[in-house]
Amino acid sequence: MSTAAGAHPGVVEVRRERRGDEDAVAEVHRLAFARAGEYPPIEVTLLARLRDDPAWLPHLSLVAIVDGERAGHVVATRAWVNDAPALGIGPVGVRPERQRAGIGTILVHALVAVAETHGETLVGPLGDPRYYRRFGFTAATDVGIEPPDPRWGPFFQVRSLVAEAIPGGRFRYAPPFDGLG
Repeated sequence: MSTAAGAHPGVVEVRRERRGDEDAVAEVHRLAFARAGEYPPIEVTLLARLRDDPAWLPHLSLVAIVDGERAGHVVATRAWVNDAPALGIGPVGVRPERQRAGIGTILVHALVAVAETHGETLVGPLGDPRYYRRFGFTAATDVGIEPPDPRWGPFFQVRSLVAEAIPGGRFRYAPPFDGLG
């Protein structure tokens, strides 16, 4: 059963990715990011490369299950602001027939909660500021953090997970992000 875009998804179980989820998670991203002339989408290739990188943090790869189906996925991997550890969020994907039903929102909230519980200090996604603002993200440059690519401007955002100030500097994603786009 699929959910109409914008409809409430029903019960959403969010859990850590498990062995055997890899193909279904790749399919989520393949469908979510399908673009003409690009197969597989770069997000699928990125995810495969991240899994093989030391920056992979298994506890921060979360799957949304709806009606027994893997409907969405989010991951955060080790990143840095200068030499201080941080997290890079992405990719975040939801099956097209399940989009605009709140699954992505649930996944991002869960990811931030798990990151905070594990003592992480800062998370950074690249994406639409209108979307990420509702989670407490702000333009990285507003808090003295330089995006990996200056052209990203307000689309690169951060959220501090600690009360104390985060020192500024250049944000670096895990090496598999290098050269994308």
